[in-house]
Amino acid sequence: MYLFSRKWLAASPFFILAIAVSSSAWAGANINLRNHVAVAREVNQLIDQELKENGQSFAEVVSDEIFIRRVTLDLAGRIPSVSELTLFGLDPDPQKRDKLIQKLIASDDFSANWSAYWRDVIYSRATDTRSARFQGVFESWLKEKFAANRPWDEIATEIITATGDVQKNGATALMFAHQGDAKEIAAEVSRVFMGIQIQCANCHDHPTDIWTREQFHELAAFFPRVRVRPLRDQTPRSFEVVSFNSSGRNPGNFLKNLNPQRMLRNFDSNNDGKISRNEVKKNPQFAKFFNRMVRVADQDGDKALSAKELKELPKLAGNNNRGAAEYFMADLENPSARGTLMQPVFFVNESKATEGLLDVERRVQAAKYVTSAENPWFAKAFVNRIWAEMLGQGFYSPVDDIGPLRDPDHEQAITLLSEAFIANNYDIKWLYRTIANTSAYQRNGSMPSSDQQIGEPIAFAVATPTRLRSEQIFASLMELSGIEQNQSNAVAGQRRNRNNTKRQFTTLFGYDPSTPQDDLMGTIPQSLFMMNSRVIEQLISARGTSPLARIVQKYNDDQDALHELYLLVLSRDPSQNELRTCQDYVKQTDDRNEAFEDIMWSLVNSSEFISKR
Repeated sequence: MYLFSRKWLAASPFFILAIAVSSSAWAGANINLRNHVAVAREVNQLIDQELKENGQSFAEVVSDEIFIRRVTLDLAGRIPSVSELTLFGLDPDPQKRDKLIQKLIASDDFSANWSAYWRDVIYSRATDTRSARFQGVFESWLKEKFAANRPWDEIATEIITATGDVQKNGATALMFAHQGDAKEIAAEVSRVFMGIQIQCANCHDHPTDIWTREQFHELAAFFPRVRVRPLRDQTPRSFEVVSFNSSGRNPGNFLKNLNPQRMLRNFDSNNDGKISRNEVKKNPQFAKFFNRMVRVADQDGDKALSAKELKELPKLAGNNNRGAAEYFMADLENPSARGTLMQPVFFVNESKATEGLLDVERRVQAAKYVTSAENPWFAKAFVNRIWAEMLGQGFYSPVDDIGPLRDPDHEQAITLLSEAFIANNYDIKWLYRTIANTSAYQRNGSMPSSDQQIGEPIAFAVATPTRLRSEQIFASLMELSGIEQNQSNAVAGQRRNRNNTKRQFTTLFGYDPSTPQDDLMGTIPQSLFMMNSRVIEQLISARGTSPLARIVQKYNDDQDALHELYLLVLSRDPSQNELRTCQDYVKQTDDRNEAFEDIMWSLVNSSEFISKR
């Protein structure tokens, strides 16, 4: 039971101060927050110290071959080439890991990989299925932002405030994905950009956090004027996100003063007691609005409105927050009532929107509250999400369910990273470089055999194996085939086939990136595709000019060929046991090419290939 009301706690400056004081215990160290090496070193110390205090040993740093595969998958979204592996292994530079990280972050692959990640974050929970057709627009838009290293607060603001043709403005993705619905938008803005599941307070106060029902609907009140409408005069057909403002001709006022009998006298030309679309078409301006009226109030499905339906229209429009420029919280005890008019208020600090704002102005104000350095959850949500994606688990888990009543692992470390992220003006590439340079990121996946412990290790004591996303698997297969993912094919048919294959992968292997790794499971269709698809057949061919064919032709010694094959597929040398087993198989098989095809097929279908260790 709470000593004070949860709403009071959220608004109280003492509550905010308590968070700041408790989470800044590390601040006694004099750290240059803009220096990624200094911040990474301090994060190492904070995590290692907490592990030691809990009697927990931690794994050693991984070898070069494991590191380069891990970091290339994380940052570039693909496995490294054999030449990249070889050159990195031979490089004596003690700073080579940081230099590799910097090189990968500067590559086009980085922007492509992480724009695909955020595409999945936005669209995995889309409520408007039409929006799926335009995922590529959002992905391309975000890829340009990442390539230019635009700050995260700027990107978030553009998404929250976007309007326009969804085929031309990728920033409209979130609004379109949720049909311009105020409650859905509020829930996703909070979840995606602050990691807070405030939608759990839609019908009642949040069951496991401090947020109240009123606070959820006050957040939704920033977004009731967003609309998605079709652009029918375009080919191919598109949609646009528009603002429905209270200024000028206000349908809300029109509905409030609607007189059903007068409307029937003016438009019911055949005296059947109803108004049809055909009867209002002579008034084109009103006809557009009438179509919306029909969608809201046509109870019997005849695409016309009777006097009774017209009478019910203002109430129905108010109940679903459509057709009205303001937001109403439903009365749960009287669902047919209009509900309570809600004013826009930001739930984290109770900041109120300025009165008289138009739609985009309201959303701009909402974006300022969300992305403010004074809002601790904006930076923490991004840091936690990227850390979790790169290390397999976050400080908070799930990544989209954090908040004041959640206890993170290594709280001082995430606080330091979040404050440094803010100090660097939400520099996305700076954060990736910092995380990749921490020893927590570079740990091995197991303890030394002489240092085994009973029970589960504390977070970040060892590396967590993670399942690859669809984009990473596809890009890695393209790397194996010798085809660059972004290269321009001379033959249009080949390029089209590759794009079709990529869509298959997205459908089969895609998942919501907010899902904890422990909850991800492989499927039978995925296994069947990897075992039987034409793509894999072509990939493992030992004939022609394929990478496998070149290996078999170049290396007559089976052991040398197997070393090259393992480097190509798994980015490592085979163990002695693997080498012995494979050599025996080649000797037992009449056709050497076929034997190597079978071995490559087994490596591509191994759990090691579709995961990161």
